[in-house]
Formats: sequence, structure tokens, C-alpha cells
Amino acid sequence: MTTVLTSQVKRLVGELSIPGDKSISHRSVMFGAIAHGTTTVSNFLTGEDCLSTIACFRKLGVSIHQHEDTVEIVGKGFEGLVEPNERLDVGNSGTTIRLMLGILSGRPFYTALEGDSSIAKRPMTRVTNPLSQMGAIIDGRENGKFTPISIRGGNLEGFTYELPMASAQVKSAIILAGLQANGTTTVIEPSKTRDHTERMIRQFGGEVSVDGLKVSVTGGQTLQATHVHVPGDISSAAFFLVAGAIVPNSEVTLRNVGINPSRTGIIDVMLQMGASLHVSDEGKDAAEPVADLTITTSGLKGITIEGDMIPRLIDEIPIIALLATQANGTTVIKDAEELKVKETNRIDTVVNELKKLGASIEATDDGMIIHGGSKLHGGQVNSHGDHRIGMMLAIASLISNGEVTLENEEAISVSYPMFFSHLNKLIKE
Repeated sequence: MTTVLTSQVKRLVGELSIPGDKSISHRSVMFGAIAHGTTTVSNFLTGEDCLSTIACFRKLGVSIHQHEDTVEIVGKGFEGLVEPNERLDVGNSGTTIRLMLGILSGRPFYTALEGDSSIAKRPMTRVTNPLSQMGAIIDGRENGKFTPISIRGGNLEGFTYELPMASAQVKSAIILAGLQANGTTTVIEPSKTRDHTERMIRQFGGEVSVDGLKVSVTGGQTLQATHVHVPGDISSAAFFLVAGAIVPNSEVTLRNVGINPSRTGIIDVMLQMGASLHVSDEGKDAAEPVADLTITTSGLKGITIEGDMIPRLIDEIPIIALLATQANGTTVIKDAEELKVKETNRIDTVVNELKKLGASIEATDDGMIIHGGSKLHGGQVNSHGDHRIGMMLAIASLISNGEVTLENEEAISVSYPMFFSHLNKLIKE
């Protein structure tokens, strides 16, 4: 589907309640399914990715009732999961397939998983290799590298594993397997990644040990149902934060956004670049901290983004690249090789699409170099089926001099079905 985007906006003014965090929404269903009792989830993200997680667990025998953004999961523990009689389809969701592999690796039955054409290109060995070392029997295309993936689990042994790359998905998969393994399982990260899984284990009454970059769980734990209120997704908020910073004369407030320290790299980077960003009404919403974020238009400067900062904003790099096109000076993004194995090769895709609108930007092996001060113009761009690329290009159109048309805009519904209605609410003449 091709959509003509709104261009040359005069200002953005207003406030929004951002939809629920995608990472936490996924995990709330997963933990509800493997806990004992009925878990209720409020402010659940009803994007396609999270609905794929619900559909998969229903095929595993879990009773799940959904009404708008409230979900009720009737869990019977790990042992309550049953062998599905058809493949589990994860759609476009990398979180679903990777974390589910961790859960299924401890279940003594056969499961096959598949997804869309994007998932079929994403490497799975980073998850399947450590799970195989624990004792799961896993196969798939190219020796388990790509979907479809088959798994027969059970009889796992705890172990210590050093992650070769910083990945919350891989860490979480191993932790979920470790909850079912004999003994203790320890994951050692090269740098800190989002810790929603660790927080949720505690929220469901389990125990997890975190010592610096070491995360450990013991097998045989029993989790208990609870209530989960999902905070607003900071990765979705990032698009409006950047829009408020670069569209002239703007002031936008975003309510109840999750500000988990492992996810707030976008806030730190914007402040370093000189954005007028104010954090207020900080509080703790169940297991996760939340706050209101207010952004007003300001001058920006280029910076270097690298190292331990990258895992804290890996999903926000496409929109940060757009932000950098409007800064004074040059912004360099390094150590972001992980972007090559997202929904698209996000390094090349971001660079190529922004160039179509007049940005001065170039790809490197592990990131990109963005020369600021670009005056963007109209053009035809493409999300390439990547929701974050689609939203980034929609924000770029707001400051473009000329008509911007976006192909494959439907990809945005994966994580933010209300994105355009929320954006239109802020546009002022």
C-alpha cells in the first residue's frame, strides 16, 4: 500500500498516551502462560507482533481472552503447555520466536515454528546454539540457522554462557530455558541490555540473580499469576520525541512512558545533542519505572554514539539518524552491527531511504555517518516491511519540502496501529 504523507508541517502541539511497550507486552503473555493462575494485563499493545504471541500460546493449549488492550491469561505452569498440532506462526516477530524457543526447549514435545519472509532471513543460531548446548534438539534450514525451526525439548542442563553479542532476546531465551533446567544457568553479557525478563521473573514471584553483567536463574521454580500494567513504549515515544525536536515551534508531552534505565539511551542521546527534553512525574508502575516526557523544538548538535550506549537504543537508531540530519555538525554511529539482522538491514535501508529525501548520510560496516543541516525534499520512499523505518520516514515527511509517498506503510501496524491517528492529532496549522 502506498500513502501520501503529510509534509511541511508548521508545528506539533499536544499530548499523547503512548501505546503499551512491545517488549513487555510480549513477555506478559509468555509469563502469564507459564505461571500458575490467571494473569491480567492492562495497556497491552495490540500490534500484530504481540497478537502473534497470543496466537502461538493458544496453539500450545493456553486459554487467553482479549478485550481491546486488556488480556487475561489462564496459566497452568510450564507443564500445562501441550504439543501443538500445527506449526506456530510468529508473523514478523523476532521476539516471539526467539523467546518461545527458550520456553519450548524445556518442553518434552515436538514443535515447529515459522514466520513471514522477514523472519525467514533472520539468523536463529545465536539462540539455537546455546539452547542445543543445554540439551534441546533443534533443527531447521541450514542446520537450524533459519526458519522453519523444529524443536524437541526437555532434560535441559544448566550452564554458563557468554553472549558473543549484546542481545536481550538471546539472553531472555536462555533464561527462560534455565528456569526449566537442572541446576543453575548463568548468562554473561558483553554490555547491559534491556532487563524486562529479569524484572518480570520477580514480578511473577520467581528468583533471578543479577551481578553486574551476570544473570543467573535456578531451574524448577514455580511462577505465580499476577497483574501486569504495561507502560508506554519508549521506542514508540521516540518518534514523537524526535518530531517535537525538529518540527518548528513544537511542544509535545507523552504520558506514562516506560523509562527503564536499560532503554533510555534515546533520552540520553537527545540531551547530549541539545534537545529541550523534560522528564517529569517519575513513578514506578508495577515492576517498571515510568514518567511523562515533554519535548520542545531546539537547536541540535552532532555527536558520536557508540559502545555500551548502542544496546540501550538499538531500536531507536533509525529515528536518531533522522534527528542527526537536522543537527549542526556530524553525527557518527558505531558498534551497531546488530542493525543488519533486524526486520531489514537497517543500516543500509535507513541510509538509502533518507538519501532519497536529500539527507547527507553514508553507511559504514557497523553504523553510519550523518552530516547535519540537511534540507529534506519530497520523494518516494519505502518501509521495506520494517515498522520502524516506516515511522521514521513518516516523521521525515513532516519537515520535507515537497510530497513524500511511502510504500508498504502497513508495516507500521506491527508495533503502532494508531500511529497516524496520533500524529494527526498533534499537527497544527
